[in-house]
Amino acid sequence: MKKLLATLTLGLSLLIGGAAIAQTPAAPAASEAVATASAPATAAMAEAKPADAAAPAVAPAAAAPAEAAAAPAPVPNKGDTSWMMVSTLLVILMTVPGLALFYGGLVRSKNMLSVLMQVMVTFSMIVVLWFVYGYSLAFTEGNAFFGGFDRLFMKGIWDNAAGTFANAATFSKGVVIPEIVFAAFQATFAGITGALIVGAFAERMKFSAVLMFMVLWFTFSYAPIAHMVWFWMGPDAYGAKDVVDAMNAKAGYIWQSGALDFAGGTVVHINAAVAGLVGAYMVGKRIGYGKESMAPHSLTLTMVGASLLWVGWFGFNAGSALEANGFAALAFINTFGATAAAVLAWCIGEALMKGKASMLGAASGCVAGLVAITPAAGNVGIGGALIIGFLSGFAGLWGVNGLKKLLGADDSLDVFGVHGVCGILGAILTGVFNSPALGGPGYVADWVTATMVTQADYSIAAQVWIQTKAVLTTVIWSGVVSFVAYKIVDLTIGLRVSEEAEREGLDVTSHGETAYGR
Repeated sequence: MKKLLATLTLGLSLLIGGAAIAQTPAAPAASEAVATASAPATAAMAEAKPADAAAPAVAPAAAAPAEAAAAPAPVPNKGDTSWMMVSTLLVILMTVPGLALFYGGLVRSKNMLSVLMQVMVTFSMIVVLWFVYGYSLAFTEGNAFFGGFDRLFMKGIWDNAAGTFANAATFSKGVVIPEIVFAAFQATFAGITGALIVGAFAERMKFSAVLMFMVLWFTFSYAPIAHMVWFWMGPDAYGAKDVVDAMNAKAGYIWQSGALDFAGGTVVHINAAVAGLVGAYMVGKRIGYGKESMAPHSLTLTMVGASLLWVGWFGFNAGSALEANGFAALAFINTFGATAAAVLAWCIGEALMKGKASMLGAASGCVAGLVAITPAAGNVGIGGALIIGFLSGFAGLWGVNGLKKLLGADDSLDVFGVHGVCGILGAILTGVFNSPALGGPGYVADWVTATMVTQADYSIAAQVWIQTKAVLTTVIWSGVVSFVAYKIVDLTIGLRVSEEAEREGLDVTSHGETAYGR
């Protein structure tokens, strides 16, 4: 493990130190805001990186010419605002009850409530931390890795005396939504990311240790990676050619590189998967792992959970467009098609491997497709989405079988096998299928004029390399932070419950109740 930490640390230092040679688009680092519109008027709802709605977006025209400053302030559209509120509710549905039931059905009955508790309380705690300081660290101007403190306790997000609300930018010039809605939407992303990690160390970690780890990891991994990937100054900040470099320099490190992440392939899935894998190693294997049966106790609940995840994911992906427009619709249909393709692929692969397809496989394929299409949702065409989904079904099946054996970790509910493998696959293939030559929308090459990259100028190889560097940065950053966070928890309160408590089940020993009558 010491060698692993040393390797991760060295890799992180090399990546950060190499920032100067990372590709920085000549056009406003918007290349990352990619999944934009073919219609310049929409200035790219682009990669729907929820990032652009940061506090700086409250005054999006700050660096614009004087004549622009004289223009009337944009007013949020009620349709956009309503859509974002509905999307926020859908992401909450993904977590509680969706993810909770999906995970709960996969564990043994004696640990059912412990998983429900860990998911629900982790989600709730991170939402509170988000409103206290997380939003500010992720979505206000600071440096390339961390935001500032302008929005601590949501300061300045609305004026209670005047009854006015700050606005956040979208991906179209002159289009805004209430910042308070954007902050709430992003809170659900932060909450579910922490909850995803729970599946990796399910059935043996102390409840108090789970919560302490989540505070540390959220603060030093989720918030900075969200800032690196999604923070920028918003389209209206690019009012003239002479401000482009200055605006680009204020964006997050990964955004500046031109990486595309529509709804959280790096920020959510890879970030959580790496934290889960490190946890699986550091907490250790479950007692009896590989010797005793640890089959899911209720595939019925798992199927219900997977279905709720699929429904809620439309808010996760389509909501990341930040507007109720064509790109939201593109993300919507891509989420629909890719997931269906992944379910079929997983079932086909399972039938070929084992002679029959299973309900567990179909549910797992559903999640694999949802994960893989997340970074690509509004960044690829419908054909590209189907291919990504189909490939993710096979990739996820390999991740929970072949790769899991190679890694030798007891990743209880296959967080890395599904979210890590399929998140990486989706992030890299986004660079392929974003290409206009393959039916993708391309990205905004010039945010001043909202001009899209041309088919001739789009380099699949270059974009795939940019995507790969974003993945590596996320893996190393999350890996190092996770190792340190688990170590701190282990040295203070301990990571694991006693052998006796683990054998009896965490429902009774940690929470004093049972999911089912005895």
